[in-house]
Amino acid sequence: MGFNELIGKLFGNKNTRDMREIQPWVEKVKKAYIAIEMLTADELRAKTKELQERIRLSATEENAKIIELKAKVEETEIEEREQLFNQIDKLETAVLDKYEVALDEILPEAFAIVKATAKLFTENEEVTVTATDMDRALAATKDFVRIEGDKAIYKNHWEAGGNETIWNMIHYDVQLFGGVVLHKGKIAEMATGEGKTLVATLPVFLNALTGNGVHVVTVNDYLAKRDSEWMGPLYQFHGLSVDCIDKHQPNSEARRQAYMADITFGTNNEFGFDYLRDNMASSPADLVQRRHNYAIVDEVDSVLIDDARTPLIISGPVAKKGDQLFEELRPFVERLVEAQKRLATQLLAEAKKLIYSENKEEVEAGFLALFRSHKALPKNKPLIKFLSEPGIKTGMLKTEAIYMEQNNRRMPEATDVLYFVIDEKMNSVDLTDKGIELITGNAADPTLFVLPDIASEMAALDHSGLEGEELLQKKDELFTNYAVKSERVHTINQLLKAYTMFEKNTEYIVTEQGEVKIVDEQTGRIMEGRRYSDGLHQAIEAKERVKVEAATQTFATITLQNYFRMYHKLSGMTGTAETEAGELWDIYKLDVVVIPTNRPIARNDMNDRIYKTQREKYNAVIDEVQKMVAEGRPVLVGTTSVEISELLSRMLTMRKIPHNVLNAKLHQKEADIVAKAGQRGTVTIATNMAGRGTDIKLTDEVKAAGGLAIIGTERHESRRVDRQLRGRAGRQGDVGSSVFFVSLEDNLMRLFAADRISNVMDKLGFQEGEMLEHKMISKSIENAQKKVEENHFGTRKHLLEYDDVMNKQRTVIYTKRRHALMGERIGMDLANMIWERCERILDLGDYEGIRMELFRVMALECPFTEQEYANSKKYDELVERTFNAAMAGFKAKMDRLAQIANPVIRQVYEREAGRFERILVPITDGKRVYQIPVDLKAAYESDSREVVKAFEKAIMLHVIDEAWKENLRELDELKHSVRNASYEQKDPLLIYKLESVNLFDAMVNKINDKTLSILMRGQIPMREPDEVRQAPIETRAQRRQQYQENKAELTDRNQQAAAQNDTRTQRREPIRAEHTVGRNDPCPCGSGKKFKNCHGKGL
Repeated sequence: MGFNELIGKLFGNKNTRDMREIQPWVEKVKKAYIAIEMLTADELRAKTKELQERIRLSATEENAKIIELKAKVEETEIEEREQLFNQIDKLETAVLDKYEVALDEILPEAFAIVKATAKLFTENEEVTVTATDMDRALAATKDFVRIEGDKAIYKNHWEAGGNETIWNMIHYDVQLFGGVVLHKGKIAEMATGEGKTLVATLPVFLNALTGNGVHVVTVNDYLAKRDSEWMGPLYQFHGLSVDCIDKHQPNSEARRQAYMADITFGTNNEFGFDYLRDNMASSPADLVQRRHNYAIVDEVDSVLIDDARTPLIISGPVAKKGDQLFEELRPFVERLVEAQKRLATQLLAEAKKLIYSENKEEVEAGFLALFRSHKALPKNKPLIKFLSEPGIKTGMLKTEAIYMEQNNRRMPEATDVLYFVIDEKMNSVDLTDKGIELITGNAADPTLFVLPDIASEMAALDHSGLEGEELLQKKDELFTNYAVKSERVHTINQLLKAYTMFEKNTEYIVTEQGEVKIVDEQTGRIMEGRRYSDGLHQAIEAKERVKVEAATQTFATITLQNYFRMYHKLSGMTGTAETEAGELWDIYKLDVVVIPTNRPIARNDMNDRIYKTQREKYNAVIDEVQKMVAEGRPVLVGTTSVEISELLSRMLTMRKIPHNVLNAKLHQKEADIVAKAGQRGTVTIATNMAGRGTDIKLTDEVKAAGGLAIIGTERHESRRVDRQLRGRAGRQGDVGSSVFFVSLEDNLMRLFAADRISNVMDKLGFQEGEMLEHKMISKSIENAQKKVEENHFGTRKHLLEYDDVMNKQRTVIYTKRRHALMGERIGMDLANMIWERCERILDLGDYEGIRMELFRVMALECPFTEQEYANSKKYDELVERTFNAAMAGFKAKMDRLAQIANPVIRQVYEREAGRFERILVPITDGKRVYQIPVDLKAAYESDSREVVKAFEKAIMLHVIDEAWKENLRELDELKHSVRNASYEQKDPLLIYKLESVNLFDAMVNKINDKTLSILMRGQIPMREPDEVRQAPIETRAQRRQQYQENKAELTDRNQQAAAQNDTRTQRREPIRAEHTVGRNDPCPCGSGKKFKNCHGKGL
């Protein structure tokens, strides 16, 4: 017995500890169910209302106090409001804590209600209850409810995902176990077919009772829509509202209402994009999301690990569009690549000739040629095939080790003969002098593609004897030359990457419309709306000769990691999370709990079968498929790319074996193909994670034949992806089998595991076509996968560390922006700005400088004399005195604005209130005129204080947005520039953190200075009622249009256009026969009125 096994025996492992913690809750639910099961349908619904009331009463005192404090805000002086808001924030947190305690108390009864409801629908085709207003509203739009008199009749079948579904599920014990895990804010790992969607109904129902909203997050819009329709009636039966954001346009009123529902379904990307859009909104009415309360993430490993690698970005065209060089420099790169291909082929031929020589020096020269060919084009198929021969890879690695000695000191000897050098593991391409010479050709400037040594040239200029304007001009020329060449070299490098490291139909596809779409390496799905960064996407577009999209600038960005960390409580479910448990804990503090299966797993997971070459491997795969089909078993063949899917499809076609293909090109057919995948003799080729979220169901005939056969054609870099493929078989105790076919030419094997296995095969004298199969070999491959996973974790953590720097800044800016947008706390923020400016200005230490700065920033005469300043020993008193003077001046200025505006407002309202609803009030700071839209009635009733609030809000939003966009651009530039710090033996991340603080300080200073400067100088030039202009009506669509066209000085048009962009995946879905009611038909709600006069009013 090993040490770990001994410790497990003595103290129990994690799984047994989790079981001990959760099992008592399950027993409580089962006990409560005995009584709940006996209730009638109406009593069940009444019990739900009782639980909602218990939750509400648990925090009555705190909620009353919050209402009381909010009522005091307007009566409190601006500079004293911060304390009130701090109290409100603490009380709101206390309310959430009280709710959590209450939820734990009612958990057994709530879970029992959900289970009893599931049983009710399973055992009855129709369930009759006393009709409520919500039942009547549902009956008007849903066909599973109808009204007869004062009764509502719910059917147990409805449409979900385009298919008719009959409810036939009741929660079993392990699903109760999973429900408790999810409610506790953990990750539930459940095997395929264990009913994760049904498990989620338990914590979703429980947490929705608070009214604070529950978000159910899925990996694609099909699952979001399907699950909202499939599980929705279970919640709606109890009066809980359900919606799906992916059914509605971004920025629409319908989407806002979807977020107001008790339970909201949607995709991870859309939740994130809506958060970004909300933080680009120009009016509170544009906001769609409410406070982030509780989220359950389906396929949590895919969302929080795979998708989290790429930040969500809302971008638009850069203000100053520069010429892109990708198409101009493409011929140079094509010449380079062709020359390198010829050289690599020549070196490989030379290596093959010399390696088998009996002369030792010739053998060494042969391996050097082979190493050079590898550094030239590592993905060259003839090279990969030659490296799989006995002893060849080992010999090349020995040669590599020689040239890597002493920190790569001798490496140039090996690589100088090449045009460029590719490092697959580092994902980099570097031009050599020979390559630069080739693309420079006969150009007048031989340093056309060489970056100047700017430090030494600057030093030379400083010692050149030049002075004044001439020296500055020379330095400016030097920096301009460096910037031009830097862009040129960067473009060449990105084009080289596109041509040598990114393969069409593997890393990306080109659509019929000529768009380059990224294929997710984990799922094989197209990643809609995603683009490679740093010009790489444009380089691929130039390579494929499609339209090269314009360079963009970031308006708003966040990683999914930081988005989901904003939730008060977060949990998730998946079939494969245990291998990533460490990362999920480190980043999200989410514990992974493995849920026991309802029935033991009967799947036979066989050892990997290792072949030398890919050709041998694929032939063996086809033989295995043929054998399984002959036995009457369905076969699912897992691949890692579109290219391999199509290759296997051609091979199966040659053998005349019928089959279906599911890859990034054909994902529209996913549901249909997966539904047929369990039928007798059906062969399905799919990417390793295809069918995630769907079950392959087997007939009794197929089970008798041996069940579903899973055949993996390659080991993925992540064990999780392989486990996902295996998990397609063996659901709910079904029989089945899984096996992986591996070759030494596969990417994972080539980079990490091939050496030792190659040596074993060489020593054992394996011939072509023979396979190696052993448990130890499979273990060795898993160890290689662990290495890659650790590497990927490091990359993701590195990305998160960079984004954490931005996230701290984003939190501050978005909080300020939200305060300005809502208007409630804008006075507090302005008071803080004035205090901070007073402190900063008085820190200058020079009276004349202080006097000038006070006037520049706040249009304020210095409140103390130079003598008082010189004699004062109490710095804090001077700051307080300056602050009081500034606040008095600010209040006087705002009061004066209201006084000037009020006569005009009163005249316009009293004479022409019917003509105007919103008006534009022009306010100038002496430099620009800002057109401020104001609600005429609100301005009239508040004696024009509403004009002041609108002015403050508009200016703060304008200044914050402009400064934040500039800061994002500077952070991007900083991230690129700090990479060179590693050459100076410095940590790039540390430099980034230090420099970003300086950028943030400068941005905050700019926001404070500009905001106060405009507000303190605000004047109304128009004082005649006849000059008043109508502002556009406050409908959502018109407001966005108006903001773009009529308020250009306050809003970037590109930013607003980007915020309105529909980021949802565009899918072709079957046309559905919706439940429709004629306008003159009786309303289904049972009111007796015509539909057009009842629930159809306004439609």
